[in-house]
Amino acid sequence: MRPARPRPGPHRAWLVAGVTLLALVAAAAFRSTTGALFEPLEAEFGWTRAETSGAVTANLVIYGLVAPFAAVLMERFTLRKVVAAALLLVAAGSGATTVMTAAWQLWVLWGVFIGVGTGMLALVFGAVVANRWFAARRGLVMGFFSAANACGQLIFLPVVVHLAAHEGWRTAALLVAVFALAIVPLLAWPFANSPAEVGVAPFGASAPTVLTHDGAGSPQREDAPGVVRRNAAAEALAVLRGSLRSRAFWILLFTFWVCGWSTNGLMQTHFIPAAHDHGMPATTASGLLALIGVFDVIGTVASGWLTDRVRPWILLVAYYALRGASLLTVNALLGPEVEPPLWVFIVFYGLDWVATVPPTVALCREHFGAAKSSVVFGWVFASHMVGAGVGAFLAGWGREATGSYLPAWMSAAVLCFAAAASLFFLPPRTTRPSAARAAGAGASQSGARRRPRGR
Repeated sequence: MRPARPRPGPHRAWLVAGVTLLALVAAAAFRSTTGALFEPLEAEFGWTRAETSGAVTANLVIYGLVAPFAAVLMERFTLRKVVAAALLLVAAGSGATTVMTAAWQLWVLWGVFIGVGTGMLALVFGAVVANRWFAARRGLVMGFFSAANACGQLIFLPVVVHLAAHEGWRTAALLVAVFALAIVPLLAWPFANSPAEVGVAPFGASAPTVLTHDGAGSPQREDAPGVVRRNAAAEALAVLRGSLRSRAFWILLFTFWVCGWSTNGLMQTHFIPAAHDHGMPATTASGLLALIGVFDVIGTVASGWLTDRVRPWILLVAYYALRGASLLTVNALLGPEVEPPLWVFIVFYGLDWVATVPPTVALCREHFGAAKSSVVFGWVFASHMVGAGVGAFLAGWGREATGSYLPAWMSAAVLCFAAAASLFFLPPRTTRPSAARAAGAGASQSGARRRPRGR
């Protein structure tokens, strides 16, 4: 291995993070626009809201379940290969929707092709890059990666709605496919699988980070690709079996399940049709959802900054409780016009949208260690998307049954309050401050020494 050495210009880690951000935006682009395509698809093919919502549910569930296996595949086959395959799947699935003729094809393309592709580009990918490339500012970097969902929403949603209204929904789907393909060449340069591959240390470290042991007991570098020797599925399932004995794991599963239900499942999928039920034009509703994305970027980056300084579980209690309070009001605020109270909701909810991700990643690292944290977060993230799938389906089913989204808003609010309460039962963290520093925790050494043991 070539020795780590300083190089002029920005650290390579930031260039890798930039490509990672673009890939995450590509994955978010399609998922953020499905709600905008409901009505054009239903109008052209005569499909019901339950059928289109079901395809989104399949997408979200498969997307989430792929994530923990993707984390292991990235270790075995390198980041480049897995990310390239994922982008090609997203492009193929999105492009092929333009020639579909039956509802089952929508389920296959949205659910399997795009579900698997975006699952491999989920925030687990961001967590692997952050853990591998950053010894400092890890929470801030995860904040930027978490904001990628909002960026996809912010950039693509107004464009997709405009194209669907004036050029047809097929043009909008092709736009996503072209964007995904355009990122593939960037994987040759400036992207790289690990700092060791290009002869540099992780950002904020003077030498490659070394883990104590891998699962078989032999020394391994955290940033070295291909350290996993067992079958990817077996490795991911082994981590799951070990994690199931931890109360912290169950609490993180539950809270992120609620997070997925209340964001991707409900708000991202159903906000536009819900607003349209109240007489609001789809273009106006899509603009509001994109504006949520603007404040989501601000809130998530700020959450990453706070995660480096405040106990993560305290942040999560605040985030879930405040989200629940905001969801209690949304049904009363929707109407044909955008009144001032709705602007307040847009700002407030946007700041809170995925602010939960950086502290959740930090808690996975604290409770399960650097070696397993990416795969553990993969399973936690899977619960997020299963929750999103359940939320999307039940919201669509409830709308069909009652003619209103009110039950969906209220049930999501109650779940958020339950998630906030569950965090008070989180056990003390299992990784000692010294171990966290050795694994390259985002806080400085002096700050880590001052931080007391706790949740």
